[in-house]
Amino acid sequence: MTSLMQTVTFVACFLSGAAIAAEPTLPTVKIFTTGGTIAGSGSSSTDLTNYKAGGISGNDLVKSVPELARFAKTEVEQIANAGSYDLTIANWISLARKINEALAKPGISGVVVTHGTNTIEETAYFLNLTVKSDKPVVLVGAMRPATAISADGPLNLINAVRVAIAPDARGKGAMVVLNDEISSARDVTKEHTSRVEAFRPTDFGYLGYIDEDKVAFYRAPVHRHTAKSEFDVSKLDTLPAVDILYAYIQPTLGLVDALVKADSQGIVFAGTGAGDISTAERNALAPTMKMKPEVRPIFVRSSRVGNGRVTATKDYEPFGMIAADTLNPQKARILLMLALTKTRDPKELQRIFSEY
Repeated sequence: MTSLMQTVTFVACFLSGAAIAAEPTLPTVKIFTTGGTIAGSGSSSTDLTNYKAGGISGNDLVKSVPELARFAKTEVEQIANAGSYDLTIANWISLARKINEALAKPGISGVVVTHGTNTIEETAYFLNLTVKSDKPVVLVGAMRPATAISADGPLNLINAVRVAIAPDARGKGAMVVLNDEISSARDVTKEHTSRVEAFRPTDFGYLGYIDEDKVAFYRAPVHRHTAKSEFDVSKLDTLPAVDILYAYIQPTLGLVDALVKADSQGIVFAGTGAGDISTAERNALAPTMKMKPEVRPIFVRSSRVGNGRVTATKDYEPFGMIAADTLNPQKARILLMLALTKTRDPKELQRIFSEY
């Protein structure tokens, strides 16, 4: 009898252990929320434009998508709850620090940031340059508010978590996920005001797609990012002031002087064509060449076109202008702000723009 009881007990323990072993251990994803349309709240289910961005808390946003529990355990921390046009550089620095702290923990597989789409590409590129881990960092938003009858946010959030835990996502830098598509933070930009397919990765194509069967990657970024970046904001409270001037026929030339007087440490020109700046604007820049190098603004040439490289040319050598390569003006501004925390040497700055 004793032997039989021992056998029964052993079998019971074995089966119990087998059941425990068979139960999968889900990875953990840290979700930082900042507001935006994905957390937007309207007065009716058909309000697609008249709604409050960030009307839903981060915790409630994640709880509204219970299907997330199929893929990962989640930890939620709210950084802000506003339209992305109201986020600040202080928000960026705080977010980068918190992400670095989270990813340093062995139990965190990746990070997701919920964000408004208006400036998601800017925050993504900033994180691409300041996160110090090769674990996935995925930014996600929505083109329709959470209360809309056809809200795209819930599936976007699920897809973002799936990318954050995907083994192939490691080492890809910061990514933006919307509409089942994965884009590199460096290359993606918003190209439509309202459609769910609003985001395009300029010349170079998507990194991959999220389908029901798997997260599929087809390319990887080649420029320096995240774990290989030289930039560190862990001890910074702010960044050097950099502004953008948009090129057009017969511009107001006093804008350059106004920015210089406002102590802008850098000016990015959203030039025409391949980063061209008018003769009148170049003449307006001439007085700045008489300023001491340590206080003179650094000038960067980008393009308003949207695709293609801006390369160094002799016409702009007298001004020490930096060529932005394929970075659009808003991303060139971010890189210049961070670069100015390291150097003001034009050759070093051009090296940075070539590598990032």
